[in-house]
Amino acid sequence: MLRVARALSGLNHAVGHAVSWLMLAIVLVQFGVVILRYVFGTGSIWVQEGIIYMFGFLFLLSAGYSLALDGHVRVDIFYRDAAPRTKALVDCAGSILFLLPMCAVILWQSWPFFMMSWMIREGSRETSGLPALYLLKAAILLYAGLLALQGVALMLRAIAALRGDREALATFPTHQS
Repeated sequence: MLRVARALSGLNHAVGHAVSWLMLAIVLVQFGVVILRYVFGTGSIWVQEGIIYMFGFLFLLSAGYSLALDGHVRVDIFYRDAAPRTKALVDCAGSILFLLPMCAVILWQSWPFFMMSWMIREGSRETSGLPALYLLKAAILLYAGLLALQGVALMLRAIAALRGDREALATFPTHQS
């Protein structure tokens, strides 16, 4: 069970590390846009849309990685000081009741949206914009899929902890003030 959870988390870690380079690219390209505009008096819709695409991919594809690192926002008034088994129960219930159903809704609702875009090879509304908006819409599906896989990993780790697995319980440390 923990082996599967580690494999799923490993996938999200790999994707997260890969797309994290987009942040550097965003900064460098935005710097280039500013130089082009204010020094040379020119601009490019294609480059500006590229920044938006990079940010979209960064945000969407790193969500599972953020969950793997326990980086999502959580109201942890009680969770922070809870016992490891209680944390495992909250994580398991949260995955089953909230995270996985929400990912399923996102997949279900975005599939037709993506398919229509893919079939017509939707591009930018701007004449000189990027011709691949459908790729950005595909990232919505990847977002929900990667987040769901990380939710399964979280749930498997929590189930192992609830069954008394010491290694899994150690991943739910108690808060140290």
